[in-house]
Amino acid sequence: MSREKALVYLVQQSVWDSPMESMPLAMGYMKSTALADPRIAREADIRILNYRGGKSLSSMANEMFRDSVPDVLAFSVLGWNFRTFGCLAETFKQLNPDGWVIMGGTHVAHQGDRVFRMFPEVDAVVNGEGEFVFRDIVAARLDGVSPRELDGITGLTYRAEDGTVCRNPDRDRIEDLNDIPSPFLTGALELTDGAGNFRYDVAIMETNRGCPYKCAFCYWGGAVGQKVRAFSRERLRAELELFARHQVHTIVLCDANFGLLRGDVDFIDDLIELREKYGFPRAVETSWAKNKSKSFFEIVGKMKRAGMRSSFTLALQTLDDTTLGLMNRRNMKVNDWEDLAERLDKEGLDLYAELIWGAPGETVESFMAGYDKLSRRVSRIACYPMLMLPNTDYSEQKSRYGIVSVRGDNDDFEYMLANSTVTFAENQRMQRFLYWARVIAEMCVLRSTWVGLRELAGISQSEALRSIGSFIENSGDPAAEPLREAMASSIGGTGDIAQGVTLFYTDPGGRELLRRWWGAEIRPRLPAAEAAVVEEIFRYDLLTHPVVEGGGEPELPVVSLRGEGYHVRENVLLAYDVPAVVAALRSGEVPDLRAQPVALDLYYRTGSHNAVTSTNHEVIIHYMGMPRQAALANAAAVDVPGAVARPAGGQGGSS
Repeated sequence: MSREKALVYLVQQSVWDSPMESMPLAMGYMKSTALADPRIAREADIRILNYRGGKSLSSMANEMFRDSVPDVLAFSVLGWNFRTFGCLAETFKQLNPDGWVIMGGTHVAHQGDRVFRMFPEVDAVVNGEGEFVFRDIVAARLDGVSPRELDGITGLTYRAEDGTVCRNPDRDRIEDLNDIPSPFLTGALELTDGAGNFRYDVAIMETNRGCPYKCAFCYWGGAVGQKVRAFSRERLRAELELFARHQVHTIVLCDANFGLLRGDVDFIDDLIELREKYGFPRAVETSWAKNKSKSFFEIVGKMKRAGMRSSFTLALQTLDDTTLGLMNRRNMKVNDWEDLAERLDKEGLDLYAELIWGAPGETVESFMAGYDKLSRRVSRIACYPMLMLPNTDYSEQKSRYGIVSVRGDNDDFEYMLANSTVTFAENQRMQRFLYWARVIAEMCVLRSTWVGLRELAGISQSEALRSIGSFIENSGDPAAEPLREAMASSIGGTGDIAQGVTLFYTDPGGRELLRRWWGAEIRPRLPAAEAAVVEEIFRYDLLTHPVVEGGGEPELPVVSLRGEGYHVRENVLLAYDVPAVVAALRSGEVPDLRAQPVALDLYYRTGSHNAVTSTNHEVIIHYMGMPRQAALANAAAVDVPGAVARPAGGQGGSS
């Protein structure tokens, strides 16, 4: 196949089926690093092909090969796209038998034997950081090297001419991350669409690489090294300023432990300064440091004072001591989490926690006890099913833990079906609970309701969730049918919660189903003295759901806050000052439960559809309705046009 330049495709596919693209950062790194080599820049045409999660295999194949067939086809592989990319490799080799297929990413690193066995069309697998390995692969192709003679490239597994699987020595970690050219500042990654708008749902950045821990379920430290290395402050600030100019609302950091380093404080200082100058970015989401250092609390204070939003994470995974030990997490300070949760909650900051169901050592009883204990401090609990990820202790020692697993219906992850402390039947019962816990609590369909039920009615979060599940599973309501089907698919642990999330946020029938559940199962159990205020808290949760354009509700007026649109629901009358009551309950204070009618104007970011049809609760939370004061803080204290919050009928109360 003769052409002026070697054609190289870098292919990435998101897990989310969203209208907007997810930023292909990994492939941006590959492209910018390769093009920094003058010869490659002259002789290779490197293109990034970025697909959303719902794109079918046949659609990708038609788009990918319709106009041209590359010389090198490189895939960024994770569990959700491994099978699809393997099939695309097969199609590619039919079109270009002499072309090269490269796979990289944590799902295939050090898994060359399995990859080549399943997809013999693959020529090489990258182990570890891929930027400079990919550069060397492209250079080898330009040099006319055979894909069966790649012994000179470290960090690579390939097959020799006789079919032998050859694993080259590992490549040293990249000590100076600034050696990787910025895909944003170099233009290697396109940031805007044809209309000049930022084309991605969020901007994805790294400030550092590495993880000092080696948890049994995770390969983060093994993949990028346990020594933490950072990009320079100057580079990160330049990238932030570029995103600010593009009016990017949310920055998502791919760091394992943000807040661990002193340089993380500098990053937040620059972020806040640029937000003050440009009005953006307005939120940052990340995986926060497991051990909360002085730097972490300094960051929390700065972000609160500046009105910069984030969801702070309690990455607990379990509250059971035996399970923690098997996870290699026994000595992590985060296990003293209650004081931290109380401190952040009193600051009024968004907080969520993570638990893993099905880890070795955990039982149904220990997990549910942990869930209820945790929910007394944190209502948004991300409950993940136990996955045996490649190269982890759990994956490599399945027999030790009695793990029985199955590959996913639509992905290549290994899902736990049973282990030495959990039977098949127990896991299936728990999968039912996890489905409702994830859809309703983790994805913020209900938020303040949990604290109202717990503190004023004595109903725990898990009890309420089981009630929701039982009501919907046994309801004859047609609106419940798609939820029942979605829940049924999740019993094996491999189902998708997106359908349920989408229904509750975009279909008025979903909210009506919640109201019927409330009337049938919860209202009769409310104490008479507190019933009215708990009812109003529940109503407020539904009122503050994101506004979805075309979602069946009357159109709301839109105002601009420092360049960003907000729907305004004016003059919302509440019988109680719900935000004040909820804040008091969360901080452990005794709320004033006297009826104090207030009128609020609620503000909702526009453009929520991409968020509420995903399973990303860290993004969904930014589209929730908020009173005027919160909107002001989120918009960097710029005056908000339109109506203001006020007591109803001249009575006291705040919003």
